[in-house]
Amino acid sequence: MELNTAFLKNLCGIASPSSTEENISEVIKEEVSKYVDEVYSDALGNLIAHKKGTGKKLMFSAHMDQIGLMITNIDESGFLKFSSVGGLIPFTLIGQRIIFSNGVIGIIDSEVDLETSQELSNLSLNKLYIDIGATSKEEAVKKIEIGEMGTFNAEYYENDDIIISKSIDDRIGCYMLTEVIKEQIETDYDIYYVFTVQEEVGCRGAITATYQIEPDLGIALDITPAGDTPGTKNSNTKIGAGAAIKLMDPTLMTHPQIKRLLTDKAKENNIKYQNEIMHRGGTDSGEIHISKNGVPSGDISIPTRHAHTANEMIHKSDVVESIKLIKAIIKK
Repeated sequence: MELNTAFLKNLCGIASPSSTEENISEVIKEEVSKYVDEVYSDALGNLIAHKKGTGKKLMFSAHMDQIGLMITNIDESGFLKFSSVGGLIPFTLIGQRIIFSNGVIGIIDSEVDLETSQELSNLSLNKLYIDIGATSKEEAVKKIEIGEMGTFNAEYYENDDIIISKSIDDRIGCYMLTEVIKEQIETDYDIYYVFTVQEEVGCRGAITATYQIEPDLGIALDITPAGDTPGTKNSNTKIGAGAAIKLMDPTLMTHPQIKRLLTDKAKENNIKYQNEIMHRGGTDSGEIHISKNGVPSGDISIPTRHAHTANEMIHKSDVVESIKLIKAIIKK
């Protein structure tokens, strides 16, 4: 299976931190509209593509938002203070370029002298600032307002095996859902392909979408931190080892029915897979499964190195196997 990486590159390049998903929503809507019976956005901004069927309601979820930051203050010298939009990792931010919606670019630096200080391990966001090249507050406010949101300014890269990009979390889930929709697989399921908003700040879109749809089954498509780099302790997965079937994370114990569904389909179709246990974090499924009377839920995850940084890395073969697994679930 050949991946349409040109489309994935386009998705990764769209700046859409939590609550500003309109641009990517329009791109996805244009891509999938002719392959489903209806596509619409709800009040919170979730994009819902519905392929009608007579069987059980199956809801897939992939979130459109990405981590980012918001400007909270501008000091007298023109340096910008900020807070996180989603889970930023402070020590990975130093030296990174940030781009704002008006095209202004700045560089993150630290108030701490990292050559002499022992504070790196305890570095917090309030010790960081963004330098946009201004020499005064008056100059800076002409370019950036308080409340402006920014995202990483990092290039997309791929070779025969891997992809490195910002916002792989969770543009890869959106990519997989879009590609599956275009396959127009024959099925009895009544399928809701949901591209959610505000996952990075509390899975808020998944909450409202699930409450409205009331699915019988829920499956989230997201990344999981790969556990194959030196010193990593958050996950047990490896890049290149296949689709990751989540067993648990702090927000979810995968429903036995969903675990059987995913593992049985993987085995029946010779799909390469691995079991996933994540010790920190969560996904949309954490909210989907406790909506209303409860929804049997699980995840198909893409193991990702350097998650929640400007340079997230995934293996193409894991994406291929995950798409195969999604398709196997849907097939009549």
